[in-house]
Amino acid sequence: MGFGIQAASQSTMNNITWGNEKFQYYETICGGTGAGINFSGNFYHGTSAVHSHMTNSRLTDPETLEFRYPVILEEFSVRKDSGGIGQYKGGDGVIRKISFLEPMIISVLSGHRSIGPPGLLGGGSGKVGSTSILRNDGRYEVLKYADQIKGKKGDTLIVKTPGGGALGTMHNK
Repeated sequence: MGFGIQAASQSTMNNITWGNEKFQYYETICGGTGAGINFSGNFYHGTSAVHSHMTNSRLTDPETLEFRYPVILEEFSVRKDSGGIGQYKGGDGVIRKISFLEPMIISVLSGHRSIGPPGLLGGGSGKVGSTSILRNDGRYEVLKYADQIKGKKGDTLIVKTPGGGALGTMHNK
């Protein structure tokens, strides 16, 4: 049971590691926070594409990532409409797609893959996240919330992070 001041956020960070005998990389991927009530009693929408439940964390700049590692960052964007629906919307998660130029071992540890972050006071839940891999032969595989898989050259890792829960019900006007 919570304090009743903020809808749920993306839960744990979306922990992703990948590497081989030459390269290793670890990142935590941001998501949406829940809508809430501040200390003054004002209501607010959730925040999109931010780290929650994690401090002192940021992602490597795309140019540096691609220069240092055998990968291509295909997409890093806000996952539109992934936050919960309500009087105050939950923040949106993100979509991150990374293509591998060499074989890699890929590991994931994440949350809210089967149940979306709940809303508060009648607000809707945020969308669940997903982690998958698009194989170089066109096959698509969904990974579990905690999983490890062998990536091949040309495979693309796709991470969609959860949105935050909303606050309050929508009123018809």
